[in-house]
Amino acid sequence: MHLQFSILTLASLALASPSLVDVAAEADHVIKRALPDSPSGGYAPAEVKCPSTRPTLRSAQKVSPQEADWLKTRRGNTIQPMIDFLRGANIPGFDAQAYINNHRQNLTAVPNVGIALSGGGYRALMNGAGFVAAADSRVAGSTDKNGIGGLLQSATYLAGLSGGGWLVGSIYANNFSTVPQLRDGEKGSSLWQFSRSILKGPKESGISILNTASYWDDVHDAVDAKRDAGYNASITDYWGRTLSYQLINAKDGGPSYTFSSISRSPGFNDAKQPLPILVADGRFPGEKAVALNSTVYEFNPWELGTFDPNVFGFVPLQYLGSNFSNGAIPKDEKCMSGFDQFGYVMGTSSSLFNQIAMRNISSEKIPTFITNAVESLLEKIGKANDDIAVYSPNPFYKYNEKTNPNTNEKTLTLVDGGEDLQNMPLHPLIQPERAVDVIFAVDSSADTENSFPNGTALRATYDRTAQPISNGTRFPVVPDAETFINKGLNQRPTFFGCDPKNYTTGSKASNPLPPLIVYVPNMAYTTWSNVSTYTMSYEDAERNAIIQNGFNVATMGNGTTGEMSTNWRTCIGCAVLQRSMLKTNTTIPAACQKCFDTHCWDGKTDTRPITGGYQPKPVIGIQETSAAVGGRAGDFNKMLALMSAIAASGLVLVI
Repeated sequence: MHLQFSILTLASLALASPSLVDVAAEADHVIKRALPDSPSGGYAPAEVKCPSTRPTLRSAQKVSPQEADWLKTRRGNTIQPMIDFLRGANIPGFDAQAYINNHRQNLTAVPNVGIALSGGGYRALMNGAGFVAAADSRVAGSTDKNGIGGLLQSATYLAGLSGGGWLVGSIYANNFSTVPQLRDGEKGSSLWQFSRSILKGPKESGISILNTASYWDDVHDAVDAKRDAGYNASITDYWGRTLSYQLINAKDGGPSYTFSSISRSPGFNDAKQPLPILVADGRFPGEKAVALNSTVYEFNPWELGTFDPNVFGFVPLQYLGSNFSNGAIPKDEKCMSGFDQFGYVMGTSSSLFNQIAMRNISSEKIPTFITNAVESLLEKIGKANDDIAVYSPNPFYKYNEKTNPNTNEKTLTLVDGGEDLQNMPLHPLIQPERAVDVIFAVDSSADTENSFPNGTALRATYDRTAQPISNGTRFPVVPDAETFINKGLNQRPTFFGCDPKNYTTGSKASNPLPPLIVYVPNMAYTTWSNVSTYTMSYEDAERNAIIQNGFNVATMGNGTTGEMSTNWRTCIGCAVLQRSMLKTNTTIPAACQKCFDTHCWDGKTDTRPITGGYQPKPVIGIQETSAAVGGRAGDFNKMLALMSAIAASGLVLVI
């Protein structure tokens, strides 16, 4: 594990893309949420008046009516940002504005863009933040010659998983604030203040919590309130509550904020922002591993559910906690709301961190009443279930009884979305009903011994699409880990699926052309960004350097890293357009063909064994200090002990 860090000077950053240290955004401070809408006014769910048409589950045959209506506006709202983005791509001999305008009346021909941010703890949040900042036209420097600013504004979907889900969640929990706004927060805020372990609580928060004991007292009271309301609690409740203090700029981490309130928030409701999606896996209590054919669930602002054919249904997210049976709330049952608390949803997608947090809890001088509560909970549920999130009552109870594996279970248990090895949230974006044309897959996984990715998450999704549970989804052929490393596919952005014929079988008439995958792996450009998944705190300089490194990954060092990066913005524009051009029988411009020749995987493999460990060289160069190099020995030793303990439990981790 390479645990070196760097504190980069502004001069060293100038070698790559513009520094984010002094970036100015549209507003000086992060924007606070307007819709804390839990009916209890706090963390616990509470009864609400049932609507005249009582909530029911729906079939996953199509996207929801709400998403379909929203898409009509969103796809239109991407037109001008996409024109601006493609004009900046400056594709020789191609009039991007005329092309998009010629097809704006037929939105199926206009590129449909998705962005997927992998899991990997704080490493994934920070590296993904660098990519999102680079893709956001509101961030200074993002639209420079080799920047990719405007890609975010052109996107229809923004999906996150585990640590990537923290990033997506934090963006939307704070009214779609920019990365610089979230990073800098405001005076007295604990937002993105990672220098103090999440187990100790914020140094200063502006909310009267000045020590670890009072912090945990508030967390404990919130979880107890949920129990008092008649609901089962899990360690994910504690984990999700603590996450919120760092990720939501509100008093006590916004206990009354719900994920479904995004659907009623200005900006998203007007379809001026992409659709956020978080991912979790289904797992039966007591199981030690999540199989690749386990059910993949998604949270979006309207619903929780899955396109997988065994369950094949979605429940209204706002009414989670209600006693659904056979797809409806019986007339003699109350309607409940507030179960989809924002931190709990983010915690569900990252529930693997329950183990990391709880196994470190004794080393952080956590109050005895909390450790006793956790131990008592573990005794009730069994220590093998410390990574689950409990959704009880099960909203899919008696729904699709012939195929639903949870049909007779009163509790639905969900776990970290990366536990089935699909550590990138690609599943929602390859659904034929969504007809996504290109997915920017930002991979911050720790697949190698030095915490760099080697394509494992891509291969997992590829392998799953060959199974019956795939339900007609298709994915490009992906090579083995040895090929990724030997051919450098994990050391530069690589396009997969340039030839739409080279895909797994299975398609639907609604989308016979599967998406192009632009794979953007975490790499060390200007700092060692391969920090341990298990490191729970970062000084501001470390945080900023890793975010900056992610910005450099997204822009290929602002086009300074050799021939492959010289026309990077042009090539990104070509990737966005490729499927659209195929649909409209448009001749591929010569510049785009050159991009595809350069960046597309050529289908060749190199399966020689990797010897001596995998340790890539920095792309640009790293300025190191002795303090930075030696400052993580304790974390390294803790991480080794933790990995041994988790391995002994029989669980498989890929994060």
